[in-house]
Amino acid sequence: MYPLKFKPILKERLWGGTKLKDVLSKPIESDITGESWELSGVDGDISEISNGPLEGTSLQELIAKEGGQLLGKGVVERFGTDFPILIKFIDAKQDLSIQLHPNDELAKKRHDSFGKTEMWYIMDADPGAKLIVGFNKDVEKEEYIESLKENTLLDLLNYEEVKEGDTFFINTGKIHAIGAGVLLAEIQQTSDITYRVFDFNRKDKNGNLRELHTELALDAIDYTKKDDFKVNYPSDKNVANTMVDCPYFKTNFMELTEGIQQDVSNRDSFTIYMCVGGSATISNDWGNAQIRKGETILVSASSQKIDIETDGAKLLEVTI
Repeated sequence: MYPLKFKPILKERLWGGTKLKDVLSKPIESDITGESWELSGVDGDISEISNGPLEGTSLQELIAKEGGQLLGKGVVERFGTDFPILIKFIDAKQDLSIQLHPNDELAKKRHDSFGKTEMWYIMDADPGAKLIVGFNKDVEKEEYIESLKENTLLDLLNYEEVKEGDTFFINTGKIHAIGAGVLLAEIQQTSDITYRVFDFNRKDKNGNLRELHTELALDAIDYTKKDDFKVNYPSDKNVANTMVDCPYFKTNFMELTEGIQQDVSNRDSFTIYMCVGGSATISNDWGNAQIRKGETILVSASSQKIDIETDGAKLLEVTI
């Protein structure tokens, strides 16, 4: 299995814009495109291979055929034939809704789904652009409920101004929102379960307020103030620098000024590369594929080595 590329699954969003086309060269046709799903095993949105002899094959078909050769034996033992990671690029022209995601236990009980632990890498940010991450103080549930009634929730939230390279880890239960002017790469558990709690009273294209999930969110929210979301990571060149290492995924940052070779024979996991700057050619034992800013490649777990040829690239390397 040579390095695999996939057709982007483009999603219109009320808050979306055109940076996916203008900055990442995605083939969007709408000026409110908010998301490009790069690698997805979500029902109804299964990714399809776009390069080489396997072009047109769905990710799920390939998993059914290759199983542990593609995913890694340990990954299959843990997740079966479900692809455990969802990879996206997100363009927020407007603020996203204030939201959170349930943990595994609650998501399984309520929705027969994984929870949604995620991380964000900021690729581009307008001057003054911000994220909302968590509360600015410890909050009691009753105080939170009262803030919804009084329309004062925004006063309880923590705001973080961002720039390119900033990275955030969003564990389940943490209230959050991507702010206007932010383009980011998102790595998350395979889940599309979101509890929306405030949406700035916006209306959709049909003039309707979007659904809120007030009651569902009450038992899912972490009401404590925690400064555990900003990721400080080394940025040594031409090596893999660990950014996030959690039970659901490990992500490394690689700023390459020259080619490197990695022995991955003991990895027992697929490897995903998201290109967040420059370009490179990625090769394994059976072939190669080119990657440029805004593209994503999947390398099979059966690979013994991965060669990356470049004279300048920034990559996010994701494994289980």
